[in-house]
Amino acid sequence: MENKKPQLIIITGLSGGGKSSALDALEDLGFYCVDNLPGPLLKGMVQEVQDQPARYQRVAIGVDVRIGEQGLNEVTTTLDHLAPDLQVMLVFIEANNDVLMRRFSETRRRHPLIGESGLGPAIELERKLLNPIRERAEHILDSSENNIHQLRHKIWRLAGSDLDPKIQTIVVESFAFKRGVPREIDFLFDARGLPNPHWDKTLRPLDGRDEAVISWLESHEEVDEFKRDILSFLNRWIPSLAEGQRSLLTVAIGCTGGQHRSVYLAESIAQALNDKDLRVRTFHRELV
Repeated sequence: MENKKPQLIIITGLSGGGKSSALDALEDLGFYCVDNLPGPLLKGMVQEVQDQPARYQRVAIGVDVRIGEQGLNEVTTTLDHLAPDLQVMLVFIEANNDVLMRRFSETRRRHPLIGESGLGPAIELERKLLNPIRERAEHILDSSENNIHQLRHKIWRLAGSDLDPKIQTIVVESFAFKRGVPREIDFLFDARGLPNPHWDKTLRPLDGRDEAVISWLESHEEVDEFKRDILSFLNRWIPSLAEGQRSLLTVAIGCTGGQHRSVYLAESIAQALNDKDLRVRTFHRELV
């Protein structure tokens, strides 16, 4: 089957307009993203995409004023000589001066062109330098009235992603409460109230992935009820989290020792989520 033309999106625009957020949004869609690529290297990157279309099906390149006036001229020259075997889109992101000045003030970032004359003149100079590229852009996005989530949705639509929002990866982690709760988790479930295989001497050396432990746990109705409750909760809220543009969701399940109940539940829940075409990974903290 013939490969589709590689998709190349060039993201540029004013500092503070939202270029980094746009690239992050494309990366979540599976684009290979390169930020702040110098003008002289753009031609080589484009050539690499053309030479290896199977490897680089979706590429996004961030270009901004930091590459200098000569670099910006090289970008326009490269755009003039793009081969027809690429799907190319140039997106320019901007905002009004008041919004840009407020964003720089809130984030305390330094504008790349700021000098003794201050932020206002730096923004005006940047507009002037970028105007030739702006005039070439197929799409000009004004982010003045947009929050980060709204901007990401605009970028997704431009990239041709009309699919339902989807969390990219779900990690289901088991752990032992006696060793502390994992950091950077989204949902936590406590399985310490369930029957414990630890007290069966024949099961104690095993873990929640072993058939004997699985059979023992599944013989207890409350274990199945607990698992169903977790799945019901996740199935209810995963679509809402996806709408909020979460690319990673971490679900932690703990028990006393992190060996039997939590491991079994993590494996079972991951399998159930996998059956719904979600990208799911398991991690058993106490078994590594």
